[in-house]
Amino acid sequence: MDTEPLPDLGPDPTLLLVDDDEVFLKRLARAMERRGFAVETAASVTAGNAIAKARPPAYAVIDLRLEDGNGLDVVETLRAAREDARIVVLTGYGAIATAVAAVKIGATDYISKPADAEDVVRALLANQTDALPEPPENPMSADRVRWEHIQRVFEQCDRNVSETARRLSMHRRTLQRILAKRSPR
Repeated sequence: MDTEPLPDLGPDPTLLLVDDDEVFLKRLARAMERRGFAVETAASVTAGNAIAKARPPAYAVIDLRLEDGNGLDVVETLRAAREDARIVVLTGYGAIATAVAAVKIGATDYISKPADAEDVVRALLANQTDALPEPPENPMSADRVRWEHIQRVFEQCDRNVSETARRLSMHRRTLQRILAKRSPR
C-alpha cells in the first residue's frame, strides 16, 4: 500500500494524456489518477486538440509522435486555450531539436520514454525557478548523439535521403545504412 503523500496539484487537478500507445496510456492514466489527477485521455492529435479546446486542462502529457501527426500541434492548441497549463512532451525519440521546439511553443518540460509516473509527476510539478535539474545518470552516448543529429537533418529534409546525404557531406549509401539500423543506446 502506498503511504507516500499525494502531490499538491492546486485547485485544478485536470490532466490530459495524449499517446497512441494504448497500453502505456492506460497504465499512465491509472498511475496519475492514484496521485490525485482528474485524467482525460486521447490517442490522436485530433482527439487531443478537441479536448484542449473544449476543456483545457491544468496539466498535460503529450507524446511527440502520434499516428495522425505531431504532438506539438496539441501543445500549441492547449497553450492557446490555457496559458498557465503545465505541459510535458513525452517521447521515445528524444532529440535536442524537438526538445527546443517543444519548449519554444510552450511545453514546460520534455522527457524521454521510458518514463514512469514519478518522472512525469516530477516534470509536471517542477517549479520553473528551481535550480538546474540533476544531470542524467545515463547520458546519451556519442553514437546516439550522432544518430539523433542525422535523424533531425533527415526530418528537416522531408525524409529525402539524397538531400540529407548532401547536407551531411555523406555518401548516400552510407546514410541509407545508418538509417536502416536501430538507434544506438
